[in-house]
Amino acid sequence: MQSHAVEYSVTNNTGDTPGGVHFTEEIRIPHSQQTLTMLIDFVWKTFQQNNPAYRKDVARVSLFIDNMDGVAYTSNDEIHMSTMYLEGLSGDVTGEFTGVLYPEMMHVWQWNEAEQGPG
Repeated sequence: MQSHAVEYSVTNNTGDTPGGVHFTEEIRIPHSQQTLTMLIDFVWKTFQQNNPAYRKDVARVSLFIDNMDGVAYTSNDEIHMSTMYLEGLSGDVTGEFTGVLYPEMMHVWQWNEAEQGPG
């Protein structure tokens, strides 16, 4: 999926694990891509980057659902979310998932005047 000249990809690396099945059945890749697309407008508004010239140059944002501890982390333009975290979700699973993506997308787009992310 592509929006605002940014491509979004989602990969579930967890197979048939309980968290992977939870992702596949309740959250799904299309919802994940739609959420990433929606969040970009929020991020640019928050960072007051209305002019594309003021935005960090990111061509692709990738979300990986991985077997790992913790909840999520971002490295460069990749967001990694824990299948163990997803496994433990109940209730509004997509809302919780979206809530985790907000700060992770902020990390993708953070940068300083030297065009570097925070250290």
